[in-house]
Amino acid sequence: MLKQRKYPVGAEYLPNEEAFHCRIWAPQCKSVTVQLISTNFPCKTETVPLQSENNGYFSGFIHSDTRELQYGLTLDNSDHLLPDPASRFQPSGLSGMSAFINPYSYKWNDFDWHGPTGAQKVLYEMHIGTFTQEGTWKSAEKELPELASIGITTLEIMPVAEFSGSYNWGYDGVLQFAPSHSYGSPDDFRHFIDIAHQYKIAVLLDVVYNHLGKGASVFKCFSRCYFSQKYKNEWGEAINFDDEHSEAVRQYFLSNVSYWISEFHIDGLRIDATQQIFDCSEKNILSEIVTTAKNAAVNRTVFIIAENEPQDTSLLRDYNFDAVWSDDFHRSATVAMTSHAEAYYSDYSGTPQEFVSAAKYGYLFQGQYYIWQKKNRGTPTRDLSPDRFIHYLQNHDQIANSCRGLRLHHLCSFSLYKTFTALLILGPQTPFLFMGQEFCSSAPFYYFTDNHLQDPERSLRGRKSFLSQFQSIASVNGPLVPDPHHPDAFLRCKLNFQERITNQSRYNFHRDLLKLRRTDSVFNELNQAEIDGAVIGTEAFVLRYFTNKSVNDRLLVINYGKDLKLIPNPEPLLAPPLHCHWKLLWHSEDPSYEGDGIAPLNVKKIWNIRGQTAYFLGGEPD
Repeated sequence: MLKQRKYPVGAEYLPNEEAFHCRIWAPQCKSVTVQLISTNFPCKTETVPLQSENNGYFSGFIHSDTRELQYGLTLDNSDHLLPDPASRFQPSGLSGMSAFINPYSYKWNDFDWHGPTGAQKVLYEMHIGTFTQEGTWKSAEKELPELASIGITTLEIMPVAEFSGSYNWGYDGVLQFAPSHSYGSPDDFRHFIDIAHQYKIAVLLDVVYNHLGKGASVFKCFSRCYFSQKYKNEWGEAINFDDEHSEAVRQYFLSNVSYWISEFHIDGLRIDATQQIFDCSEKNILSEIVTTAKNAAVNRTVFIIAENEPQDTSLLRDYNFDAVWSDDFHRSATVAMTSHAEAYYSDYSGTPQEFVSAAKYGYLFQGQYYIWQKKNRGTPTRDLSPDRFIHYLQNHDQIANSCRGLRLHHLCSFSLYKTFTALLILGPQTPFLFMGQEFCSSAPFYYFTDNHLQDPERSLRGRKSFLSQFQSIASVNGPLVPDPHHPDAFLRCKLNFQERITNQSRYNFHRDLLKLRRTDSVFNELNQAEIDGAVIGTEAFVLRYFTNKSVNDRLLVINYGKDLKLIPNPEPLLAPPLHCHWKLLWHSEDPSYEGDGIAPLNVKKIWNIRGQTAYFLGGEPD
């Protein structure tokens, strides 16, 4: 490989040569030719044969003026034009021609940005196609000042790799280096990130390295060794990270990690379903992903998150991931808020002790038997700091899995919703919001796909089959499950920002909570604070933050049941810090949040704790 190249594959612009250099991995082919096609009328074509490197790679320079050219690849003198597996952009979609993209043409303005730092992160999951009515980077960019103003520090963008069709969740991406044409150009994406950094917002990208979506057959034209037959993957063919020719496959995905961080200034990655990434190599690919990401960042910090359903903390301890998603908190909260415990919620009761344990340990299941899966689940979390666990009430999966795509505030009283939102945002773990959650959006979030390579009826049957694990859904006759291929399944998910005004009190509720987390000293020193908790009622508990200065101690009181009077009151966590008394800093039933107000807490004698209410108290000197 030429020393000037940064990446092993694709059409890469080399400034010193003032030309693009194409490099293609096609070990099962005898020849690879680049077909240059003019985008102007009349259409002109030119062929550039690539030279074999005798190692499975073919390469060569493109000396033509590429500004009005796109390209496709032909293998072994075939007439069938294929996109580049490492295409940087597909202006006409997955099956169209690949574009020549010069990343140096974009002039960055984020020189003072050094990436996300500290424990004070608030994550916000965003699907670009439904975040705004237009569904583009340019339209999403306009909302960044507002997100910054309410306290969002980190965006987690759902996958954007080019997929089949015009809309998709993104987890069926195929061409890993090509941001979807549906959302705009690569430079539109860069500008979105550039503006985010100006507002001190980090941008993480969700990537899928466990399988490729429908349309991945194009990879098999170049090499069948992209995929492994040794392992069974839930969603498609497993990626080959440890078998014949796996080194080239590893390089493809590791260079993709470096590509997003280096060329797009991405601040980190969320690695989807790591339990479905199989690798028996001496050095696991997951460890290499983290190392590659941190090396690519050079003088910036990056934040690497793992999704791992089995809750394996070796990702944090051995592979050096910065954080993991934690499903346990969401599941306990959903059971408590809705009183339903079906399917994968069935191992949770929504009891106060579950929330105390989740706050102290991040995961609930750390090796205990998990009835739903008929096996043990989880690994110990002892000595891992709380900010390394990401807690949420809602995400894209869990809203869609309510069948009708309903958000949690539609499934319980608003007082109860506020109580658990306070626990989420004022708890010790890293809080995570799903787009629109901050103003209680009325938009549902369905599973949707415009994949032309899928049979729509089969896709709908598959969705119904998945949701049938919920007996309440399986027992319903009629079209309860939205058709993923119908345009309405996509269009109805788009947010309406006018609801920031019509839901002003609910928007203010989230804004004030986020401000409290951002400004209160205890959250800036979470890793130094000692966290304890205690059950004080059948549906009530407290979390205590012990700090180096007792006056900075904090007490979070959560009552998601009936009104409660603590008589007697032997719980020591309720005792104020020495030479201090408790001062109420905030509560969830303020009338400005559509609340009914609260009676005095009477913390010096008999605590009067209103039902479905959260209280946040701080120490104040006597």
